[in-house]
Amino acid sequence: MFFVDTIEVAGLGNRSYLAGGGRTAVVVDPPRDIDRVIAAAARRGVRISHVVETHVHNDYVTGGLELARITGAAYLVPDAARVSYTRVPVHDGERHEIDAVAGLVLRAIATPGHTPHHTSYALEENGTAVAVFTGGSLLIGTVGRPDLVEPRLTEDLARAQHTSAHRLVTELPDEATVLPTHGFGSFCSAGQSAVASTTIGQEKASNAALTRDVDGFVADLLAGLDDIPAYYAHMGPANAAGPAPLDLTPPALADADEIAGRLAAGEWVVDLRNRIAFAEGHVAGSLNFEAEGQLATYLAWLVPWGRPVTLLAESAAQLAEAQRELARVGIDRPAAAAVGEPSRWTREGEAPTSFPRATFADLAEHPGDGIVVLDVRRNSERASGRVAGSVHIPVHTLRDRLHEVPDGRVWVHCAGGVRAAIAASLLDAAGRDVVAVDDRFESAEKAGLTVRTP
Repeated sequence: MFFVDTIEVAGLGNRSYLAGGGRTAVVVDPPRDIDRVIAAAARRGVRISHVVETHVHNDYVTGGLELARITGAAYLVPDAARVSYTRVPVHDGERHEIDAVAGLVLRAIATPGHTPHHTSYALEENGTAVAVFTGGSLLIGTVGRPDLVEPRLTEDLARAQHTSAHRLVTELPDEATVLPTHGFGSFCSAGQSAVASTTIGQEKASNAALTRDVDGFVADLLAGLDDIPAYYAHMGPANAAGPAPLDLTPPALADADEIAGRLAAGEWVVDLRNRIAFAEGHVAGSLNFEAEGQLATYLAWLVPWGRPVTLLAESAAQLAEAQRELARVGIDRPAAAAVGEPSRWTREGEAPTSFPRATFADLAEHPGDGIVVLDVRRNSERASGRVAGSVHIPVHTLRDRLHEVPDGRVWVHCAGGVRAAIAASLLDAAGRDVVAVDDRFESAEKAGLTVRTP
């Protein structure tokens, strides 16, 4: 009898897996914070005998190397992956025994497309494939994006995704569970699905890689590719070099004077509280990245890489969780931190600053000159509709394009409020008069605003 436990990495939209029998288990695509994986194995009472990577990841720092070192597990990495550390190079068709008593074997299946060396792993029980770990190959209703390695390879890799998907469904039974790493909000996915689980048979009937001819599939796949988070450029090299062990000890605590000094030095001071609390009062110059949102994705995307970051949190628990999430994308050690509320983070004689929040209905009541409507959604979102007359600067580019925002009071919106809050904090820190539209974009037309497609 076998088991598969899912280890959610929700902030990054990924999943890792622990799978095995009664004695030993394999870990697939582990996150940087391996204590969660070790705890999962302890709950099962199994020894981790193998750690495997489906590919060298572009969207997060792997914990595979350290997990293998600590547990003594064999570290399986595709043979063609260029890495700087010792590992067990995996070749197409190889089988690795996971649990002899349970009859569990892992079979490597070369599935290039997401990367040239990408490898999926079929979990076989007594010779029958019961599940397949597909990493960034066959996802739920889609495939992993093919444009993260090298622009000149993108079309070839897109065609390889089509071929790899067909190989998987040809070699595996319809009943086999498909267990991808990406596709749950990850920017490594070429699309998103609300479906939580799937099988080979279900993908045969619904996945475009399996229902479309190769030319049509590739054309649609390439046309639908979205922006690539800037920090991805640092993840692949970090994983190829071999990530350092993770240090989650609490950062040094900063008082109001140190916070002010770090702001004056051009460092980033990040307020992790929710956007409502931030708008009502915050340290002037600080930036709002909600701990409950996609903190790692958006902070790592916007911050100048390597710039010191100080975290302001409402509680020690919030700080610790944020530190863990940021470490997953290589922001390892906050320069400093503080816990509490803005009154404790501002120097004597200074007061927290604030800006208003509003809805699209409020915006509709304030037309006229002097009003700037700033849309910070991605290009793909704006293509489906926009507020007439709005300025478009995606939030991940705003830091370097603040000078493009016209004069006047800026009403900034996104699709739901989180990114608008980030943008509002950037504008507020730059001294602009800003209103954060904390509303769903669907409300714009209902409020009487003219929504047009470009």
